[in-house]
Amino acid sequence: MINLKSDDNYEITGAQIRAARGLVRWSAKDLATAASIGVATISRAEVQDGRPSITSANLKAIRKAFEDAGIEFIPINGGGVGVRFKNP
Repeated sequence: MINLKSDDNYEITGAQIRAARGLVRWSAKDLATAASIGVATISRAEVQDGRPSITSANLKAIRKAFEDAGIEFIPINGGGVGVRFKNP
C-alpha cells in the first residue's frame, strides 16, 4: 500500500506529471519503471492537464516515484499547482 504524506491530500495533475518528469529528466519508460506501472498509463496520465483518468492507485504510484526522486508537488495556493525539488 502506498501512503501519502499527511500534508499531501490532493491528487496531482497531468501537467504536474509532465513537469516533474522534465525536472528529473526521466523518460516515460523511466517513470513507468519507477512507479511499477505501464508506459501507456503514463502516456494517458500526461495528456490531460487536470486530474488524469487513471486509477487512484496508479496516480499514487506515480506520485510516490517522484517524491522518492526528490520532487515536491505544490497544491493550488493562489498561484496554481506546480512542482519543485524538495531540496534545491
